[in-house]
Amino acid sequence: MLDRLCAIVPDYPQPGISFKDLTPVFADPTGLRRMVDELIAPFEGQFDIVAGLEARGFVLAAAAAYASGKGMLTIRKAGKLPREVYRDEYTLEYGSGCLEMHRDEIAPGTRVLILDDVLATGGTVGSAVRLVELTGAVVAGIGVVLELDGLDGRAKLDGHEVVSLQLVHS
Repeated sequence: MLDRLCAIVPDYPQPGISFKDLTPVFADPTGLRRMVDELIAPFEGQFDIVAGLEARGFVLAAAAAYASGKGMLTIRKAGKLPREVYRDEYTLEYGSGCLEMHRDEIAPGTRVLILDDVLATGGTVGSAVRLVELTGAVVAGIGVVLELDGLDGRAKLDGHEVVSLQLVHS
């Protein structure tokens, strides 16, 4: 399903990077439902809220929260949240970034399922893990649609259960 529905965009966001665009999967009702169901099934009964990383992670987390009857937590790029935040800077395979999360959004001990579209170097998802843990909450698991082979992203998430729907060989 992913191979059939994903669009491949060469040299995006930088030359030499081949981007797998999931937006056609989001637009396909059967594909979206199947993708979300497969992301949350391994963690059923183990999470209280679903966290989504800006921006495609929001689509996954909102759908997963609705499907599981849970709430959704937004983890955003710097400067987008109006209240007091935790902030974490990280490196990517093609640059750097910063994520933020409201300090008062979840209570200590809350079990959080983190969802995003791609696991590459682990920088973005690792940043989300650190933000969730700063609140005293617990990372119940990490679900990604695509995992890029050869970039060692999973190693940066050591100690956390990671489920990826497809391994992409580089």
